[in-house]
Amino acid sequence: MTDSPKTLNTPATPDSSDTNHPANRAEVRVVAYRGDVALDAARLFTACAKAAVAKRSRCAVALSGGSTPPLLFQMLAGNGTVEFVASVPWPHLHVFWGDERHVPPTDPQSNYRMARETLLDHVPIPSAQIHRMPAEDPDAAGAARAYEAAIRADFNLDDDGVPVFDIMLLGMGTDGHTASIFPGSTVLGERDRLVVAPWVPRLETYRLTMTPPVILGARTTIVLVSGADKADALHSAIEDADDPARCPIQILRRSSGRVVWIVDRAAAARLRA
Repeated sequence: MTDSPKTLNTPATPDSSDTNHPANRAEVRVVAYRGDVALDAARLFTACAKAAVAKRSRCAVALSGGSTPPLLFQMLAGNGTVEFVASVPWPHLHVFWGDERHVPPTDPQSNYRMARETLLDHVPIPSAQIHRMPAEDPDAAGAARAYEAAIRADFNLDDDGVPVFDIMLLGMGTDGHTASIFPGSTVLGERDRLVVAPWVPRLETYRLTMTPPVILGARTTIVLVSGADKADALHSAIEDADDPARCPIQILRRSSGRVVWIVDRAAAARLRA
């Protein structure tokens, strides 16, 4: 038997211009193990999807890569339980990706490939509603522009509009990066584009990523963090002074929506609460 999640409402360091944002208080759910992170996330994902469809007849989702999402996706697809696969309103989901590696969709590193193999091939989402990043394009900047155009078309946005995703899934690296926004990235200052293709020097590659205006506009953001190697970064993300250039995931303190961190005990070891 696993422990019930413990929820902490931990004050984050507010930005003077964002004091009215509800996400200035971090909602942190601490569960026992990595599998429990995926289970709790699956329950929250399902509830958010059903609420969005009931209210707007669609649910726009941005998926992530990383080590924990495959467990989440397998649970949602019914691996071991029908609790979720029978409850999520799959035909009404519109699926996007928050970031992607600059590789073809068949590459083992592809976030799209991982999601397809663990989730999308097993649930009835219409193919026209699955929008992968065209990361096989050798021109990474061109791929980012094409994906931005696809988002604008699906959300029926003009050139100045910003999409509002119902569910934004995110992970966090040991350096505090999220999506493909790494420490010191110029993407942190991006305010006009929805998708960009930054060069990541430490990885010597381009990445495609949604920008802060898109990430911060989501109605519900679910952040999955597991493992002792993330403890320092999680402490910095939740409790340290505000410095997104050093810990990019701190941008979530400025979110206009609900931000839920679902973390295991190992990752939460350095949280004061």
